[in-house]
Amino acid sequence: MTTLGLAADRVVIVLDASGSMWAQIDGKPKLEIARESLRTVLQSVPADKEIGFMAYGHREKGSCEDIELIVPPQAGSAGAVSTAADSLKFIGKTPLTSAVRRAAEALKYTEDKATVILITDGLETCKGDPCALGKELRAAGVDFTVNVVGFG
Repeated sequence: MTTLGLAADRVVIVLDASGSMWAQIDGKPKLEIARESLRTVLQSVPADKEIGFMAYGHREKGSCEDIELIVPPQAGSAGAVSTAADSLKFIGKTPLTSAVRRAAEALKYTEDKATVILITDGLETCKGDPCALGKELRAAGVDFTVNVVGFG
């Protein structure tokens, strides 16, 4: 992961905390790779950038409603985001469409420039259509961008 998307003034990072993140790449769980990458990137974020943090699949196994804005977008939040990511359990499903929508809404994407960074390893498992949502958000947003960091 690079600083992709973190150049924007207001960003919500959405982390996939579904059970599939326990799968390994070269003997290392994807969730650990994601956490380490996130920590590295957050160290270089200027304190004036408004960063928020959302996760899904971290509280309830099998729930498509398990989405939480853990750190609201605010300046100086990089440490809180890193701490929150480190404390997550990875147990649930992948409602990525609903999570991206909620992240966009938290950024008031219809009023201000907004960037969502989605860190995920999988496909939608809760019957959402992320491609349709992307088109909808782009059409309704002032200057809306979603960057996806994917783990195969």
